[in-house]
Amino acid sequence: MNICVYGASSAELSPSFLEAGEALGREMARRGHRLMFGGGDHGLMGAVARGMTAEGGRMTGIVPRFFNVDGVLYPTCDEWIFTDTMRERKQKMETLSDAFVMTPGGIGTFDEFFEILTNAQLELHHKPIAVLNTDGYFDTLLQFLQEGVERRFMKPATLALFAVFTDPVELISYLENRM
Repeated sequence: MNICVYGASSAELSPSFLEAGEALGREMARRGHRLMFGGGDHGLMGAVARGMTAEGGRMTGIVPRFFNVDGVLYPTCDEWIFTDTMRERKQKMETLSDAFVMTPGGIGTFDEFFEILTNAQLELHHKPIAVLNTDGYFDTLLQFLQEGVERRFMKPATLALFAVFTDPVELISYLENRM
């Protein structure tokens, strides 16, 4: 299965986030899944890629050309796909992936997650979506989404389009069971 992982590119993260990212990558590789990601060498992107590398996993970096500068990209991807824009990058990631995982990140990660969630709500895809909620990072976001349901801005079914996990092993099992 090609699993797209969205996550932070920041190099200034707490070790617990990086450890969870590496554990996710290791579990994906052990189970024979391919990582589809933004190709970054730092933050959670780099941590997941390092976990994949440690277990002999394969990965595809999907990157806008303007990120192809020294020190930005993970050095040992098996395949690179370069795009002209971030929008094109997100489309390639969606098309080439069988499942999606959001790990902690910033505005870019949120953008990617909400676009893929919106497309699932519109039934433009039926691919599983999971959230790795390390150290409660997404707790307030999840509360906010619940409030959107309670105030009738969203249907309760929207929250059923993704599942939340703290354990990478359980997360991967969920994705496999949804395929």
